[in-house]
Amino acid sequence: MTDLARSGQRLGSLAGKLLLVGLVNALAVYGLVATYAVRDWGIFAVILVATAAVDYVYFSRRTLASRYLLPGLIFLLIFQVYVVIYTAYAGFTNVGDGHNLDKPRALQHILAVSEKRVPGSPPYKVQVLAGPDDRLHLLATGPDGRTTLDGRPATGVPADHRVLPFRDLVGRQQEVLALRVPLQDGSLRTEDGSTGYIAKPTLRYADDTLTDTVTGTVYRATERGYFESADGKVLTPGWKEVVGLDNYVRAFTDERLRAPLLSVFAWTFAFAALSVLTTFALGLLLALTLNREGLRGRGIYRSLLVLPYAVPSFLSALVWTGMLNQSFGFVNHGLLGGADIPWLNDATLAKVSVLLVNLWLGFPYMFLICTGALQAVPAEVNEAARIDGAGPWQLFRRVTLPLLLVSTGPLLVASFAFNFNNFTVIYFVTGGGPNIPDAPITLGSTDLLISAVYKVAFGGAGREWGFACAMSTIIFLVVAAISAAGFRRTRALEETYS
Repeated sequence: MTDLARSGQRLGSLAGKLLLVGLVNALAVYGLVATYAVRDWGIFAVILVATAAVDYVYFSRRTLASRYLLPGLIFLLIFQVYVVIYTAYAGFTNVGDGHNLDKPRALQHILAVSEKRVPGSPPYKVQVLAGPDDRLHLLATGPDGRTTLDGRPATGVPADHRVLPFRDLVGRQQEVLALRVPLQDGSLRTEDGSTGYIAKPTLRYADDTLTDTVTGTVYRATERGYFESADGKVLTPGWKEVVGLDNYVRAFTDERLRAPLLSVFAWTFAFAALSVLTTFALGLLLALTLNREGLRGRGIYRSLLVLPYAVPSFLSALVWTGMLNQSFGFVNHGLLGGADIPWLNDATLAKVSVLLVNLWLGFPYMFLICTGALQAVPAEVNEAARIDGAGPWQLFRRVTLPLLLVSTGPLLVASFAFNFNNFTVIYFVTGGGPNIPDAPITLGSTDLLISAVYKVAFGGAGREWGFACAMSTIIFLVVAAISAAGFRRTRALEETYS
């Protein structure tokens, strides 16, 4: 290669590097401006540090190896480490429906909602305008004939504003209702976009309390994130508050919740263990059967057995849901001659059904790894065992199986962790049902901890994200402990049979 070609290659590489890093910096500047505008200093600092690290690594000659590690490390920190840390933090809060705001914004909303029209106040003629930034403004003409725009004197519609037509008024009704212009004797508001009125809040805030000016009721700020009266009445919305271990204590001590959660907890362990055991047993049996030398059509059989693994799991789960339907499913009406078996509606049968569906979805994976592991077992080891007088069962139990577990042990641990959180098969086959009666939250007989967390966080009107995050943290700790024990056992097998 000539010097000119090398120079061109270096210039091309430099241009590509400058373009890529320039793009990263442009996105970073956008992110910094956006987070600065909302005063989110945590994300602001993360973007700033990550951008500085990218610039240093890709322009320094001493960090060649880091250029390949840094992108993966940044994504790992953002999408894994940060998510785990934030989930654990949220588990110590009461965040959820009714507790989404911080305290100042919750207070502002409560005062705004409490505003009532001042009796006898004259009407204002108003128009809702959209400014250059598409924000809404209120042009009002009072009973004295003076015109104001957001409380400031005006002569009419400014040139860079437009009157919002009726169609847009309807489409942006919530924004119109939120418009308010502070005046000396209250706030100017409108509900229809054409007529305004003076309103005053019926609650007065002082010394971290709200007092109802009509009834005299006093609402005090509490550690539960509410303004609460002496008789237990609360004002909504509440605000986010750190509640310590309350979510964890509730999971284990709430008498109505404890029994359903313990049932779900036990079923989660049983489902994960039985799924690994059944799929591994069937996969190993098929692998041993098709590992025989001289078996005709072995390649075709192996291809057919892998087909369930090639179909997306949620599609297979939906197909099985239809086949197991009690009224018109293929299993009842096609295979069992019109039987009326409630596969998905009886608690015990529903558990059997999801285990069978998961067996169908999981055995091809175990078949593949067992086939590979069997082919890696040295033929000399099996031959030596036969010479020593080992029969087929002894050969399998004392030679083949231990050697298989050495190579497949980590995969079995990973399979257990996967099935412990196997949301797909539960959600698409049974939806977690049938429901457990008398449970204070929606829980079903086939719910795993992960599907229970989903229902707590997103399943109903009273979504409790803090409690769901606490349950997610418990799941993480349980899976981490089981995985650590499984890998330790695998290491012991490796040392024994190495």
